[in-house]
Amino acid sequence: MSSVRIAFIGFGEVAAVFSAALRAKGAEVAAYDLLLDQAHGLVSLERRQRAEGIAFHPLAEAVAGADYVLSTVTTDSAEGAARACAAHLAPGQVYVDLNATAPSVKRAVEGIVCAAGAGFAEGAILGAVGVTGAATRVLIGGPDGRKTAGALAGLGLNAEFYSPEVGKAAMFKMLRSVFSKGLEALVLELLVAGKRAGLEEELWRDVTELLERNPFEQVAANWVRSHALAHERRYHEMVQVAGVLREIGLEPIMTAGTQALFERSLALGLKEAFSEKPETMGEVIEVMERRLRELSPAPPDAGAARKEVE
Repeated sequence: MSSVRIAFIGFGEVAAVFSAALRAKGAEVAAYDLLLDQAHGLVSLERRQRAEGIAFHPLAEAVAGADYVLSTVTTDSAEGAARACAAHLAPGQVYVDLNATAPSVKRAVEGIVCAAGAGFAEGAILGAVGVTGAATRVLIGGPDGRKTAGALAGLGLNAEFYSPEVGKAAMFKMLRSVFSKGLEALVLELLVAGKRAGLEEELWRDVTELLERNPFEQVAANWVRSHALAHERRYHEMVQVAGVLREIGLEPIMTAGTQALFERSLALGLKEAFSEKPETMGEVIEVMERRLRELSPAPPDAGAARKEVE
């Protein structure tokens, strides 16, 4: 039985990590990267590889004969990469867009790929490949999603089928980034401020111990439930916090966003909606979402998007 042939378009960290896992399971792996068009680019790519037997080729040669073409380029290059590949794709091949892009971009890439006669699947990588490696969870969706997820899982990736609808996995990824990238930015603002105030180590120890000693599920749920009654007090506190950051010479970018969110809860009349702390965080979210929708009606396709992520 012939081995599965995989082609990577873009050979950064994701491709380097995933290709090693694929090679370990016997897949044939080829790759194309823009570095190949630069002097000494091949040397740079060979330094990135984490497994033997990865063949670096010009685009047409890399794509030719591949069962699955995995696009792992920069976010702003996703559509351009699909257009470049389209001339070399053939029926029977599946183009898998693994880039961190919006649902609309995934659908645009699908159109480009399907017009070339190839199959399409979208992928959403959840987590940091540099930390969790090939064990990083990957949601696969689209018309060829089930087949693709099965193939990639069989080749050592933590891939799972998510939905036949193109854009649903991307929506999950984008909304998840509200938390993951937002938390990253928040931690950075905290630690830079702590460094300037001479409190970096104490602050880091305090927040890490909080989550080590208490399950995040409980901590976060309590934040949401108590927000119903405490947002006004917290708003005034954050006004003071933003002032302190400015006093030590830092622009409170994340803190200003927190202040604005608490102020918005005041405008929504959230406090009047609850006479006591609600039993569940879902009660708070339901009231906030409904009142936000009343103030600013959602665009026509938002309802569909909301159903997709429920």
